[in-house]
Amino acid sequence: MKRPELLAPAGNMNKLLTAVRFGADAVYAAAEEYGLRAFAGNFTPEQLRAAADMLHPLGKKLYVTVNAYMDERDMAGLPAFAEQLNETGADGALVSDLGAFAVLRKYAPSVPLHVSTQANVTNGEAAAVWADLGASRIVLARETRVSEIPAIKRAAGVEIEVFVHGAMCIAYSGRCLLSAYFTGRSGNRGECAQCCRWQYDLTEPTRGETLGMEEDARGTYILSGRDLRMIDRLKELADAGADSFKIEGRMKSEYYVAGAVNAYRRAIDDMLAGKPFDARLLEETEKISHRGYSTGFYFGGAGESGEPKPQAGSEFIAVAAENGSDDAVVEMRGRFAVGDVLEVLSPTDSFGHSFEVKRIINSKGESVRVADKVQEIVRINCGVPTGKYDIFRRSRG
Repeated sequence: MKRPELLAPAGNMNKLLTAVRFGADAVYAAAEEYGLRAFAGNFTPEQLRAAADMLHPLGKKLYVTVNAYMDERDMAGLPAFAEQLNETGADGALVSDLGAFAVLRKYAPSVPLHVSTQANVTNGEAAAVWADLGASRIVLARETRVSEIPAIKRAAGVEIEVFVHGAMCIAYSGRCLLSAYFTGRSGNRGECAQCCRWQYDLTEPTRGETLGMEEDARGTYILSGRDLRMIDRLKELADAGADSFKIEGRMKSEYYVAGAVNAYRRAIDDMLAGKPFDARLLEETEKISHRGYSTGFYFGGAGESGEPKPQAGSEFIAVAAENGSDDAVVEMRGRFAVGDVLEVLSPTDSFGHSFEVKRIINSKGESVRVADKVQEIVRINCGVPTGKYDIFRRSRG
């Protein structure tokens, strides 16, 4: 079996480094313009170049998202942007807009072009057209079924990338107009207000009567879909011809990136080694932020309504700020105290190491009982060696 690529989100440099630490083969990030996550910590051209220079000696790849749909106001600056992108050393650019594709092919000739999921490729004829135009990879629309992947790949003759984990949009391949209609912020330009997560009621306009379509104590969220999770079905995707497994989530935390990448790295490695799926990996995905899970449209099933607010089985407490031995130097993310039981998530220990906090030394060198200043650097006992970007979490159970 060909080794599939594990592709992780990099909303900023710390998330990029976290993804690499936990085993991603490649990361995708956005420049300050033309991406579909306008509110992520996006990268300057210099930062993209530095990221590529750091990743390449490690055998890792950097893909840059240029997947906004372009208005005329965007096109004037796109050639200059493409020329800058050409100098970054990026291993690919994800593009949705046909005009942008043409501009990048002309002005960034050294950057392979990948067709974004926003382009709605769901059949072999569409994939073949993009391949004829010069695309080296197709990111399939989330509506695609596993059974359709082999025919699409044969028709296009290029690499196929598929989403395996993360949020789902209640819109055709994420091309939604709700945000632009309600708030003036277009999801097709990276400014989505996530209107699908709002609570909606049914109103009879003549009489002005409103009916709440209750599903639970918080209401009904008919446009809020469950998150995608394919961790226990990866072999079916690989057998169908998928070359790259993609995790969604550039707007999510380092903990989300670490937890998702760690679990999928283990699942892929076990699959390649011929080992049976380890059900503990399902438990790992329950510990990170999600709105319930489903297999999406891969097997033809209907979608299910998810939770309006993310849930997670564990709480993100801290991240290792440097390599450590029995003690760990961590950067705070959540309040904790002496006596709390924390767990270290590290690529050297697939399912975490638990320990009781017995001492906390704050940034002034003082012994304290409680750590409650977000992003303060503190030292705690740990009992095992840790590496920079390892995650400290606490069970919500």
